[in-house]
Amino acid sequence: MSNGKVAVFGAGAWGTAFSIVLADAGNDVTIWARREEVAAGINERRENRDYQPGIELPAAISATHDVEKAAHGADVVVLATPSQTLRANLTEWAPFVAPDAVFVSLMKGVELGTLNRMSEVIAQVTGAGPERIAVVSGPNLSPEIARREPAASVVACADEDVAHRLQQRVHSPAFRPYRSTDVLGCELGGAYKNVVGLAVGMAVGLGFGDNTTASVITRGLAETARLATKLGANPLTLMGLAGLGDLVATCSSPLSRNRTFGEKLGRGMTTDDIYASTRQVAEGAKSCSSLRALAERSGVDAPVAQYVDDVVGGRMTAQDMMDAILARSTKAEMD
Repeated sequence: MSNGKVAVFGAGAWGTAFSIVLADAGNDVTIWARREEVAAGINERRENRDYQPGIELPAAISATHDVEKAAHGADVVVLATPSQTLRANLTEWAPFVAPDAVFVSLMKGVELGTLNRMSEVIAQVTGAGPERIAVVSGPNLSPEIARREPAASVVACADEDVAHRLQQRVHSPAFRPYRSTDVLGCELGGAYKNVVGLAVGMAVGLGFGDNTTASVITRGLAETARLATKLGANPLTLMGLAGLGDLVATCSSPLSRNRTFGEKLGRGMTTDDIYASTRQVAEGAKSCSSLRALAERSGVDAPVAQYVDDVVGGRMTAQDMMDAILARSTKAEMD
């Protein structure tokens, strides 16, 4: 898997930022854009004005609206679409992907209805084995990555040799990847931190300070670890970049879509109001119900996911959520 062509399906903020990482690491990158005008802007102006304005894109990046052209010759296919649209999109794209190409998921969500993680969706749609499916997860706020601010992340694949080779493909001067074989732990850490980010945002929107947000972050991490380890993840994964690292970045930064979405809920906006005001996707607003259902199916207590789902669904206010968390019966911290 020496450096060659990488296809990135998704010209949003994270797909574009990760394309910069790939190009800086020595890969030729073709971005597939849903809208032709976005592809044209990347090719003609070397800029994605809609999602990473002001960032000059490397010469090694090109873009197209043609699926076949994007996938042709690529030995690595990066998927950077909203998680809830992956199955439909990948069904369309898969016939054009080389039979031995490795899929890399940048998505952090759990599919509604099926409760599948993104790696499971990829396997179901494409028939790819675990050695051809990897995920990248960590504290990677896309505007900072695009500006080449120093960052680290985790490349996870069940096949450690594939993880090692992908690690080399994405190691750029500003981006340090670590590797793991715990795909499940990385995916659940990435999906759950969005839900916790919503809860933290609600606390901020309500006017609460650092004690409150630190408490929500910590209990959210405990909830994530309970579910992930019940499903077979390595608990140490949740202490690393794909767990605690990603959680801290999402919950601490105003750049986080999920925290920002939560702040708006805390200030009294409805979910529909927020959707109408932005084109950016807050994955946690979609995945909170999936993670709640996954926890219930697994017999895991998940109050943060439960309450966030109720607020997003309009069945509870953000203040109700904070009151409910405080009113829960006391217990030992490690229970």
